[in-house]
Amino acid sequence: MSRKYFGTDGIRGEIGKAPMTPDFVLKLGWAAGKVLAAHGTPLVVIGKDTRISGYMLESALEAGLVAAGVNIRLLGPMPTPGVAYLTTTFRASAGIVVSASHNPYQDNGVKFFSAEGTKLSDETEHEIEEYLERELVTVSSDKLGKVERVDDAAGRYIEFCKRAIPSHITLEGLRIVVDCANGATYHVSPDVFSELGADVVKIAAKPDGFNINDGCGATSLALLQKSVKEYRADLGIALDGDGDRLMMVDHKGEVVNGDEILAIIAAHRMQNEGLKEDVVGTLMSNLGLEKAMVEMGLNFHRADVGDRYVMELLRKSGGILGGESSGHIIVRDRIATGDGTIAALQVLYAVIVSGKSLHDLKQVMTKYPQTLINVRINNKIDLKDNKEIQAAVKDAESQMGNSGRVLLRASGTEPLIRVMVEAVEEKHTKQYAQLIADVVEKVAR
Repeated sequence: MSRKYFGTDGIRGEIGKAPMTPDFVLKLGWAAGKVLAAHGTPLVVIGKDTRISGYMLESALEAGLVAAGVNIRLLGPMPTPGVAYLTTTFRASAGIVVSASHNPYQDNGVKFFSAEGTKLSDETEHEIEEYLERELVTVSSDKLGKVERVDDAAGRYIEFCKRAIPSHITLEGLRIVVDCANGATYHVSPDVFSELGADVVKIAAKPDGFNINDGCGATSLALLQKSVKEYRADLGIALDGDGDRLMMVDHKGEVVNGDEILAIIAAHRMQNEGLKEDVVGTLMSNLGLEKAMVEMGLNFHRADVGDRYVMELLRKSGGILGGESSGHIIVRDRIATGDGTIAALQVLYAVIVSGKSLHDLKQVMTKYPQTLINVRINNKIDLKDNKEIQAAVKDAESQMGNSGRVLLRASGTEPLIRVMVEAVEEKHTKQYAQLIADVVEKVAR
């Protein structure tokens, strides 16, 4: 059964347009309250990123949840993984994040965590959507929820992050540039690294409600690359607007993406802790990552795109490490969701223990050339059944043979079709990706 509102990462859209309107979000809060309160303690924690619309949506959620008889703890600006962690520490029945992650400030969204700090199951999301179709009925006055603010939320999460590496490890001697994307990590992540001893240079850490993800953060690395060279730093860390995504830059200014980060952490765990558990990537993961894991003697699995699906496959396979090329990295024995700060600490731990630079550590895998083209669409396209698109895909696959692959998928968060081609030769990736993208664009008109 398909979901009407929920995508791969909650519900998201442009503010003022359905579904991101105050009336809908109020009803969503009520619907979620009715479902989640039935599964445990009627307490929900709410965090948000730094975009201007967060105040409005937080208030709407608050009204809906209270009307359903749910108590609330307001965390204020807080990274998404921080909300997941605090959901478990407060023994809440759910955590809610008001954020559109890496999207521009004009967008916003709502995503949920279960009592265990994991993304909600498809079944629970279906149940919430069913309540959205019902009439909103407020509980009696004596059963209305109450709201409290949590003043020390950031400090709690900072201490949690610091425990992600052994207590005897210090980051002294490392100069790190931290790009906070003018988002929810601005008052958290730099403190984590500096309190562990690193010399930290903060950039994009002055949010004003409008500058989140604007030319900075994990989706726009030019500022970080420039800053790492300017400050002669050992490396750079880029987080996205809600802090669940990580990209890095080495001392030469070269990008270290999610696949390479996952490979570095796996290699470190293998060498120092005897990692034997399976590693999980996605359909978008570079073939070089898969080959590196196989060479280490580890099983590698590909999940559907989306960190929730990575987590599901980790649970099934018993794995500890998983992630996406885009930088969602799950270190399951530290936290049950993607966490950019926690993942960065694992890489820094590897740097300290090995005595090697990030540039040297990333050589653990060789990236195959990939070309990704995003085609914006106005209406949904059935990629599997469209003859023109499938003919273009088959032609590219037959031309490349075993030396390349094609992946087409609809974005779960934006009106886009993602066309990805991976091959031994970069010219083939660009050539066939553009040919297929042109066909998709033609069909989408």
